[in-house]
Amino acid sequence: MKFPAEPFKIKVVERIQTTTRQIRERLLKEAGFNIFGIPAEFIYVDLLTDSGTSALSDNQWAGLMLGDESYAGSRNFYHLEKTVQDLTGYKYVIPTHQGRVAENLLFSILCSPGKIVPNNTHFDTTRANVKANGARALDLPVAEALDPALEHPFKGNMDVVALGEVLRKERANIPLVACTVTNNSAGGQPVSMENIRAISKLCRRYEVPFFLDSARYAENCYFIRERESGYRNKSVKEIAREMFSYTDGTWMSCKKDGLANIGGFIGLNDEELANRLKQKLILIEGFPHYGGLAGRDLEAVARGLVEAVDEDYLRYRTAQVRYLADSLDRGGVPIVKPAGGHAVFIDASHFAPHIPQSRFPAQALTVAFYREAGIRSVEIGSLMFAEKDPETGKMRYPGLELVRLAIPRRVYTTMHIHYVAESILKIFRKREKIRGLRIVYEAPILRHFTARMEEI
Repeated sequence: MKFPAEPFKIKVVERIQTTTRQIRERLLKEAGFNIFGIPAEFIYVDLLTDSGTSALSDNQWAGLMLGDESYAGSRNFYHLEKTVQDLTGYKYVIPTHQGRVAENLLFSILCSPGKIVPNNTHFDTTRANVKANGARALDLPVAEALDPALEHPFKGNMDVVALGEVLRKERANIPLVACTVTNNSAGGQPVSMENIRAISKLCRRYEVPFFLDSARYAENCYFIRERESGYRNKSVKEIAREMFSYTDGTWMSCKKDGLANIGGFIGLNDEELANRLKQKLILIEGFPHYGGLAGRDLEAVARGLVEAVDEDYLRYRTAQVRYLADSLDRGGVPIVKPAGGHAVFIDASHFAPHIPQSRFPAQALTVAFYREAGIRSVEIGSLMFAEKDPETGKMRYPGLELVRLAIPRRVYTTMHIHYVAESILKIFRKREKIRGLRIVYEAPILRHFTARMEEI
């Protein structure tokens, strides 16, 4: 089957409501044409993010009732620790309340002015945390990642030739090398095991720590099994153990492939660094046995991490994303190919070629999708990533201008996905009517979350 039936049945439902175009027009204006500002109760299909939006399983709900809220020594922490150790092989496990805190902890200790952090592609919060600590976030994607229409199995890969050159020239200024799996900003594309091994080899040659941003580790490992030679007969869990074995550590937002609504962790083998991280964690989040989380949430994460490597689930999960991608592609909508693991990415530059990047075409599409159909998506383009060149003062625009349709895990049915596809195809047929935007207000960091705009 191209789209296998859901490997679960539904026990609890949440009512969602349709709204009129008139109501949506009013809400868009009140929100300054920023979809983050729309109250969730007025969204019909919410594809803003796959972060923290998963439906918990009955097993996770049962785990919530076993929450041990002890300040220190919670049994839920020990369950999480053992689960992460079993999946990754790391000795030290430091819980955090989400991935962003893990990034902040790690970069605040390792980064400083003048430092450089190479990555395949930094996501927005990762980039912001690097910059907030005075360092420079350096993206080194492979050339294939910059061609949305190109079919390539591992467009999330890092350019190891470029990485080798950077390490050779800047070794003293590189506190760590990171790699995001899957590569969210490049279209949710996977990174191959071959590429991870090559990065690891370079890092060990230059004695630089190698960390994974593993928010979507299970989806990445499933793609390795499906697309990379030599892995077809291995389990996703076995592939994950091998992948983590090439690294010195990881940070993870468990709101993605942890199938939880909140939570994260740092895993590593360096005892000295682990102790430094724990000391700072105590200062800003709490004791290292809970890291800002309730015991019940630690338990939900521990159980979700195991459920995420279930191969029936992953087959369904990736097929649901592919179904939406194929439906849009057949209708001529330009998308990033092949379909990623957690989202479909629309190429806004070709969807609305009449809107220049200076007028935020991807953001304009998010407005159109909500206005026409009550669908919330997110811009990953000029609003999120454009910045002024510090030397010339000119705007530097990202190579990709994308709209992400992030599909929450175990939440929407096939008919919801079909509705999304049909609605976007309808908008695509009259795309010349979509208008660009200008900024009225912007914050100095992560402006896309709170920017206010107006249509031109």
